[in-house]
Amino acid sequence: MKTSDQITAKSILVTGGTGSFGNKVAQFLEGYNPKRIMIYSRDEKKQYEMEQRHPDYAYMVGDVRDAERLNTAMKGVDLVFHAAALKQVPACESHPYEAVKTNIVGAQNLAEAAIRNDVAVVVGLSTDKAVKPINAMGVSKAMMEKIICSQNIYPIATRFCCVRYGNVMGSRGSVIPLFQRQITEGRKLTITDPSMTRFLMTLEQSVELVLHATHHTVGGEVFVKKAPAATVLNLAKAVLTKYADGDFDRMEITGVRPGEKRHEVLVNEYEMTRSTESDNFFVIYPEYRQQIPKHDGCFGAEYTSANTNQFEKIDQLIALLDAMGDTNSYI
Repeated sequence: MKTSDQITAKSILVTGGTGSFGNKVAQFLEGYNPKRIMIYSRDEKKQYEMEQRHPDYAYMVGDVRDAERLNTAMKGVDLVFHAAALKQVPACESHPYEAVKTNIVGAQNLAEAAIRNDVAVVVGLSTDKAVKPINAMGVSKAMMEKIICSQNIYPIATRFCCVRYGNVMGSRGSVIPLFQRQITEGRKLTITDPSMTRFLMTLEQSVELVLHATHHTVGGEVFVKKAPAATVLNLAKAVLTKYADGDFDRMEITGVRPGEKRHEVLVNEYEMTRSTESDNFFVIYPEYRQQIPKHDGCFGAEYTSANTNQFEKIDQLIALLDAMGDTNSYI
């Protein structure tokens, strides 16, 4: 099945649709003539701004915490891309129950509404922070994964799955826009740990992963796209080279923040034993699946930003920055 076959004449709901991913996936999907793209979010100002650029979309102000509102939004929907979340680590650390209400309760509300309305496919967007979580945001996203991927234990028509990302370059709250803002304001780039590594994926690649999952899910899987990584130090040097004439003196080490990991983990050692690996993807199968594929790798292996392909040359990273595009469009 081609991408166009998955999308053409389909009604698509994007929760958290005014965020970085929501904007990008909606722009991509409109090229395949869907029946309708519904943007569902709680920020009416961002909806108004998005509607000026994309007047053909449908818009609904609502919160995933509101089960009845979600049920109304899903009337006649074929595909759901669930991007709504509280994702800022410091905010979730300070207000963990707010993360519970949006990321956990919201996921349950979404699953129930999708089943009630006979949605064909639901794809939940997750994060490396859900793997071996050490902060409130990661714990809440791990529970989101469990809720979404557990639905196909039961004989239902809707297929549920998740995708899991590392660092999406240029997305709201990520380090590259922070570095760019610090350069614009004439400040030094703040680096918590120079040896810290982060996966590097463009928003376009994140959309490709969601569409891959939509096409291939049977129910209950977590899909991971392989990606290169770099140290935060090398990434900062690339940003300074591209945007500040290579002034490497404009960096300061601030120390690791609460809840921050040194390396990102996208597939842990336990998941690796129930996954398959191809050139570009890992597929992690649910434990309740009767026949779980066995990974060829040894027990204890993980897929992390420390052992993936490392981009160490500045020109490699600048090429990715060029591919990322203008972060001002990632509202």
